[in-house]
Amino acid sequence: MLRLRTLAILATLLPGALPVCAQDVVDQFLPEIDVFYRISPHFGTFLQVKETRENGEGVRLEIGPSVSWFFKPWPRTSPAILQKDVVFSIGYRYLPAPDTPPINRLEPVLLFHFPLWRRIVLNDRNRADLDWQSDSFHWQYRNLIGLERPLDIRNYHPVPIVSAEFFYSNKYNKWSDTALYAGCQFPIHKRATLVPYYEHQNFTGKSPNQQFNQFGLVFNLLY
Repeated sequence: MLRLRTLAILATLLPGALPVCAQDVVDQFLPEIDVFYRISPHFGTFLQVKETRENGEGVRLEIGPSVSWFFKPWPRTSPAILQKDVVFSIGYRYLPAPDTPPINRLEPVLLFHFPLWRRIVLNDRNRADLDWQSDSFHWQYRNLIGLERPLDIRNYHPVPIVSAEFFYSNKYNKWSDTALYAGCQFPIHKRATLVPYYEHQNFTGKSPNQQFNQFGLVFNLLY
């Protein structure tokens, strides 16, 4: 039932995003670098450096490490292509920004990969952002549901991805943000991928609603 429900949500939301992608101009570019280090078959760490936009605020730098536990052995090639199990990670992120106090964030994540049919994989990422800023504390829950499937182009295997992410913030006491993504993982080495993607974000925490169209580029590197 869970898989059918999440597929129904994606089928409803993603087609509605296509006209937006065709008509609107991309507002921002969000680069990201993730460097993974495999310590053991079930344990690893990674460092993330990215730009992000959340809660209708301006773009912030986000940097920090995480540790991850894989319930099956961590793949020796690019983690975004082969991991098909359960992953738990916890990390720290530092988010500075001009003219505002920095955010110190604790970030636990629980990620499920459900193989469906014809090599399609359903991803269910559950993430909490626990934020300390000056003397205040805020949290938000983020649930991302996505589908991916590797393609076979001779010996080359790109992986198209579509996903939807929903944000619940205690600052607004409601589901205050929705983001729709479409992108593709392009292997450039057995240990590296590039992931360009388009994101449409609809922030409803404040009135009037704010909408952002963003292009991102993620570079994944595995040691």
